[in-house]
Amino acid sequence: MPQQPIKPPFTEETARLKVQAAEDAWNTRDPERVAMAYSEDSEWRNRAEFLRGRDEIRAFLHRKWAKEHAYRLKKTLWGFRENRIAVSFEYEWHDADGQWHRSYGTELWEFDDAGLMRRRIASINDATIEHSDRRVF
Repeated sequence: MPQQPIKPPFTEETARLKVQAAEDAWNTRDPERVAMAYSEDSEWRNRAEFLRGRDEIRAFLHRKWAKEHAYRLKKTLWGFRENRIAVSFEYEWHDADGQWHRSYGTELWEFDDAGLMRRRIASINDATIEHSDRRVF
């Protein structure tokens, strides 16, 4: 039986559960599964890229995980109110040449009444790291 989405308004408990559910989904690296957490008309700002709708999000995720190998993400609740959640995150991955990277930043999320994310604003920075410097497993 499919799990029901966590819907706003959020409490501290449900906000933490929503963040953990997002982390778990993204760590599957399954664009089809991840895209279903977003509304059909969801709007994203991801670095300098602007996306609208599930189809664009799905295509973006396919491109992302085709180049970000061994991707592993950790999200942390930063704050919440009503239908919005703010998170900090970091993820690590390596490119086709085996060079490791850590990407980190913040996301602002806004949800519709059904619990689907209708807006995501992400600010992300990247750092080149050594394999021995990894901290997200």
